[in-house]
Amino acid sequence: MRLKTLGVAVLAAVLGAGAAPRTAAQNPDTMMPEASAAKARELLQQMTAALGGPAYLGVRESVCDGRLAQFDHNGELTGYATFKDYWRYPDKNRTEYTKKGNFVELFAGDAGWSLDKGGVSEQPATAVTDFQEQVKRDMDTLLRLRLKEEGMVFRYGGSDIVDLAEVDWVEIVDLERRTFRIAINRATHLPMRSVVITRNDMTRERTEELTTYSNFHVIDGVQSPKQVARERDGRRIYQAFYFDCSYNPKIADELFTRASLDKQWAAMAKKKKGKHESEKSWDKDKEKEKDKP
Repeated sequence: MRLKTLGVAVLAAVLGAGAAPRTAAQNPDTMMPEASAAKARELLQQMTAALGGPAYLGVRESVCDGRLAQFDHNGELTGYATFKDYWRYPDKNRTEYTKKGNFVELFAGDAGWSLDKGGVSEQPATAVTDFQEQVKRDMDTLLRLRLKEEGMVFRYGGSDIVDLAEVDWVEIVDLERRTFRIAINRATHLPMRSVVITRNDMTRERTEELTTYSNFHVIDGVQSPKQVARERDGRRIYQAFYFDCSYNPKIADELFTRASLDKQWAAMAKKKKGKHESEKSWDKDKEKEKDKP
């Protein structure tokens, strides 16, 4: 084990040494703000092109199937659930869990609902607020829709070694003081990690949310990570394994409405009632068979 650790350390040192001549002239601590911002924008353009360029930027809807790892409050794995995720960017999302899709979470702007075995109910205000915050923190939303917002500050964050790969960090600060840090692979120009740092306005408590992206595949002209994992302040939040995705599939408007959940609940209740009546009929038939001489 010590030899293996030493080998990794040596390899990291060699890679770092090899990268040093190229980064010495662009130390982020000594760059002028204009040069730093220009370098950051250049790296972002390279990353956007690697992700698919116009095909990536043109995504307005997506449908993905996969398996979601579930964690408890201590970050321990508790199991897996299949899911189907519908997005209409930036702020409409419907996630169906289980193979039958009988548990659904739906958000549409400043409204939200859920469907479970008890029926359809409104999402708590805190859940809607959390969803809206996650939309603002999302890297894809940032790259596709937010970079031209007023007050955005761009900085080059320097070079680094992440998972034994050379990366460049780009930093972006929005008008609400969220700090985004993206690690861009130098060889592929694809994102490997994104970090969002925020502070509570009241307590000034710092929160750091780390998302990792891996196993990229080209789907509809877009480089898509098949594995995405997230941690918050070092605690695992979720890990998603995507089976397949499609982009701009023309999702029906109704799918993002409460009416669609009410309709699904009515169908579930009808099916349950029919099953119950069938079971009662079967029991009666059994009793009749018993009464025959």
